[in-house]
Amino acid sequence: MAHIRLPEGVPGIVGLLNQFPDSAQHLSGLAQSVLRGPSSLSEAEREVIASYVSAGNECRFCTSSHAAAARHLLGDRSEIVDAVIADLENAPVDAKLKALLTIAGKVRRDGRTVTPDDVHTARLAGADDKAIHDTVLIAAMFCMYNRYVDGLATLTPQDPELYREMGKRLATQGYVG
Repeated sequence: MAHIRLPEGVPGIVGLLNQFPDSAQHLSGLAQSVLRGPSSLSEAEREVIASYVSAGNECRFCTSSHAAAARHLLGDRSEIVDAVIADLENAPVDAKLKALLTIAGKVRRDGRTVTPDDVHTARLAGADDKAIHDTVLIAAMFCMYNRYVDGLATLTPQDPELYREMGKRLATQGYVG
């Protein structure tokens, strides 16, 4: 049961956004801008980063919904999402994404632990300033979103099909509207 009054049966951040439209406008806009706006990272890569950070924060709702969006965007390469969450070091991703996920993991724990060597490794693998910026911002904002969802004990559905539907909607329609 949520710590505050939320719409009945509306899960995770969706219930919070429905209940608090003033905040929703900004939080949804931020997600739309960062996860769907112009970037040198694909939408799928950005959703993988969101999933990875959310999994590290043990936020089941955000992990499940963003992993579902990433799987939808990745299509026949959808197994990458689960591989990254399970074991980044051995996941079948390119060096650039692996370096960026390493940075995201550090930001998740303590942003001050990101080193010049981490950034250099990402650059050598092909990451530009925008990719590095977006990675850090996704990691930071998902720490906030994860804590928002879990700190208010929002509804976390158990049915994987609900997440598949949510992921498809996020992948095709985005975060506003």
